[in-house]
Amino acid sequence: MRSNGGSDVPETRRRVPVLVGPTAVGKTAVAEALAAHWPIAVISADSRQVYRGLDIGTAKPSGPLRARVPHWGIDLVDPGERYSAGRFARDAVAWLAAIPADRQPVIVGGTGFYVRALADGLFHEPVLDPARRTRLRDHLNAAEALAAWAVRLDTGFSGGGRQRAARVVEVALLTGRPLSWWQAHAAASGVIEPWYVRLTVPRAVLRRRITERTAAMLTQGLVAEVEALLARGVRPDAPGLDGVGYREAVAHLRGELDSGALLDAIVRATGRYAKRQETWFRHQLPGDTWTLDATAPPAALAAEIAARWAGRET
Repeated sequence: MRSNGGSDVPETRRRVPVLVGPTAVGKTAVAEALAAHWPIAVISADSRQVYRGLDIGTAKPSGPLRARVPHWGIDLVDPGERYSAGRFARDAVAWLAAIPADRQPVIVGGTGFYVRALADGLFHEPVLDPARRTRLRDHLNAAEALAAWAVRLDTGFSGGGRQRAARVVEVALLTGRPLSWWQAHAAASGVIEPWYVRLTVPRAVLRRRITERTAAMLTQGLVAEVEALLARGVRPDAPGLDGVGYREAVAHLRGELDSGALLDAIVRATGRYAKRQETWFRHQLPGDTWTLDATAPPAALAAEIAARWAGRET
C-alpha cells in the first residue's frame, strides 16, 4: 500500500466494472443478471443506501439477492450521520481488499461523487474546527433556501439535497474556499481503474419506471418506514431523510402534502433528480464510457456486458 493524500490506496489499481445511470434505470436488475456470468461482489455507490432503516425509499437490493451476492456499502450509518464521498472511498479500500480473489467486484450506483472519489482519487478534505462546525450546523439545520446559499458560495454546486448543500456552505464559510476548489485538488489516482458502463433509457420510459417504482414503494410501506424513524427521534431534516421520497413522506406526515398528491410529488422530485444524474454522467465520465440502452431485458444487457468485458481482458 502507499499513502495518497492521507489515505491508503493499492499500488496497482484493480480494473473494475462500474455500472452507473439514473435512479430507476435498472442498475440493480442488471447487476443481479451479471451474477449468472461471474461470481460477483457488488459495491453500492449510492449515498442513500448507506443509511440503516432507509430501505424501501432507497430501493435497496432485496434480502435474497444480498444473501446470494455479497454487497458492500449498504447499512453503514444511522440517519442523521453525515457520510461523505471521501469516507466512502476510504471504506472502499477495505471492501475491495476483503472481496475474495475468486469474486469480481462491480461498482453499482448513481451517486456521481462516490464514483468520482473511487476512480479519480480523494480530494484533500480540509480540517474543520469542531466547535465552530457544530455551531454552524445548528444554524444550517434551520436555514431556509440552503441550496441558494450553496450556489452563491460555490458556483460549482450542482444540487444534491440539503445534506450536500450544508456541506458546501460549511466548507466555504469555515475554510474560506469553496468545496469545488478542494475537490479540484484531488489526489493523483483513485482506488480503482474504472471500466464505465452507463445505462440510459428514453425519458418517457424512465418516467414510467419511476412512477411504477414509486407506487410500489408506497404500497410496501414507505410512509410507515418514515413514521417509524421519526418516532425513534430522527429529525425530519436529518441526513438521509432529506432525500427524494423521504422529504415528501415527511411533508405528508406533517399534514403539508395530501395523500392523493404524494405519489405525484415523489415522481416529480425523482424525475428532477434523475435528470441531474443523467447530466452529471453525460458530462463527467470519460469519452470512452460505454453507453447501453437499458430498454433491453436485464439478462440481455448482462450478457452483452460480460462479453465485452471478456474481450477487454484478452
